[in-house]
This record gives sequence, structure tokens and C-alpha cells, in this order.
Amino acid sequence: MAQKAAPSPEPAPAKDDPLVLIVDDDAGMREAVVDLLQSVGIEGRAFGSTAELLAAAVPDRPGCLILDVRLPGLGGLEFQTRLDSLGIALPIVFMTGFADVPMSVRAMKAGATDFLIKPFRDQDMLDAVDAALARDRSRRSQRAATMTVESLAATLTPREREVMAEVVKGRLNKQIAGDLGISEVTVKLHRGKVMRKMQVRSVADLVRKVEVLDHEE
Repeated sequence: MAQKAAPSPEPAPAKDDPLVLIVDDDAGMREAVVDLLQSVGIEGRAFGSTAELLAAAVPDRPGCLILDVRLPGLGGLEFQTRLDSLGIALPIVFMTGFADVPMSVRAMKAGATDFLIKPFRDQDMLDAVDAALARDRSRRSQRAATMTVESLAATLTPREREVMAEVVKGRLNKQIAGDLGISEVTVKLHRGKVMRKMQVRSVADLVRKVEVLDHEE
């Protein structure tokens, strides 16, 4: 009798596959949300408390956090503040069965993407997760663009940075030369190097990249 072939292992998630973290002390709710997400092809990982989540090894993937308000130990709203203090910009979808207006206002003002009242419709949760994932992908894309510009700017010499700062102000080569105490020919040389190193073809493009740096600062 022929033996059945062992099932092949499932492929590991790609780094761009979303991962949704769920924190709720109700095991039934955790399981229901994980199953709901799985039904639309989204991986969910559930935790019974914020302490469990903090102790877990979470991969760096696009995602969001579905967070109950009332939890053992550190509650949902306090955990939101904790994440902010740690510089963790993970979009949060709150859920609770004991909501009031001040609670929801506080959560939304602090940056939550949605605030759902239990019991919620499956579609409401899926819509909230979609919005949160879109926000996180946008943040990651912006951060990647910023890091690219920062790496280009890091190749500039101090003098080239000075020239770049004057160029984006709209200053002419002659004016820059006078301000920096160098010849106009030298300004042109530095200006050409700046354009090449920053990988731009026009002053307008250079201005946009410098704005990215200024915004990050």
C-alpha cells in the first residue's frame, strides 16, 4: 500500500504580508477575531493582555493593533499612551463593551483609527482593519522614502550642504558665492555635485527632497 506524501509546509509569510495583533482578555473574542481575519487572508495573532504582547517577538511587518479597552494590568488607553511614548506608531482599532463618549474621544484624539462597540458587525471590523493597514502602509512608505533621502544627503560634504541650503532658497550662484566667500565657479562645481549626489535633475526636485529632510527633523 502506497504511503501518502507528507503535506508540504506552508510558505513563510512575506515581509510585506500584513499582521494584525489582537489583545483581549476574552478568549472567545480573540479566537473569533483571528478567524474573521483569516477568512479574508489576513494573519492575526492574539494575546490575553498587553504584558503578553510586550513580551512577544513580533516581526516587523505592516500591521495594526486591535485592542480592548478594559484589560488586566495595563488597560487599552494606557497602553496606547505607552506605545506613543516608545515611539511605536502602530495604528490601533479599539473595541469595548463599556464605551462612553469621553473614552472614545480620548482614544481618537490620541490617534486611534476606529472605536468599535461590542458586539460589532464583522464588516465593521474588517473595514476598520483595512483602514488601519492602509495607514500603516502609508507610514512605512513615507519612512522608506525619508531614509532614502537621508542616505543621499549623508554623502554630501559640509560645503555641499551649505550650497544646497542656498540653492533651495532660490539664490543665484553669484549670490551664493558672495555669502559663502567662494568663487562662482566653485559654487557651480558644488552645485553640480549636489544635484548628482541627491539624484535630482531640477531645483524643484531638490527642494522636494530637502523638504522631506526638514519634515523629519
